[in-house]
Parts: sequence; structure tokens; C-alpha cells
Amino acid sequence: MASTNWFDSHKSKTLSALKIPDKYFPDFLRGCFDGDGSCCSCWDKRWKSSFMFYIYFYSGSLTFIKWFKNKLKSLFNIRGATSKEYRAWRLKYAKKESKILFSKMYHKRENLPCLERKYKKLKTILEIDNKTL
Repeated sequence: MASTNWFDSHKSKTLSALKIPDKYFPDFLRGCFDGDGSCCSCWDKRWKSSFMFYIYFYSGSLTFIKWFKNKLKSLFNIRGATSKEYRAWRLKYAKKESKILFSKMYHKRENLPCLERKYKKLKTILEIDNKTL
């Protein structure tokens, strides 16, 4: 039996387009962020009071990342950047687009299932950004 790299045979690389009704897509988006997403923020030292932040989504499947990026563009009119990371594909959204993603993912706050730590981190980032305006 031939030896195979575990990641190369992993089913996450075969994920492609999904049939998610548009009305449920914000909840699907939140689930993707909770599962395979992240966010970060930093002060850009080149400009005074320049606070930057990003939302990322990761997948082993380039086909899925392309579909996801196109779906977000068609539904929310936002553009992201795709890049190859160590063992996965990354979809990156900067500040303006991240604010839109936040408002869509957390369209209502009461009884909304989500990872609280990721929600709080994003909320804190937005609060810092609002103070820098």
C-alpha cells in the first residue's frame, strides 16, 4: 500500500460549492468564522492613529475558497484577497469589508449561537476602531 500524506487525502481538500439559501447565508458565514476563521488587529506605525484589522477564513480547498469569496462578493458586495498559506488557503478581508462581515454574521445578538470568545474579540476590535475616528 502506498504511503499518503494525511492532509493530501483529507476530505477538507475536496470541499466545493455548497447550496446555502441566501437567507441562511449569514448564519453559515458565522459558522465558518467560528470553525475556520480568525481575526486580528494592529496599529500601523507608519501613520498616527491608524488602526487596522482583518477577518480571515481558511480552507484546504481552493475550490471552496473561490466559491465562498464569490458568494460573499455577490451577496455583500465585498472583495477579499486569496493566498496560499502553509497547508491551507486563506481568504482575507480588511477593515471596511470586515465591518460588513461583522454586521452580517451577528445580524441579531439575542440568542444567536456563536463562539462567544470570537464575538467578543471582534466587538472589542470594533470598539477600538470607533474610538480612533
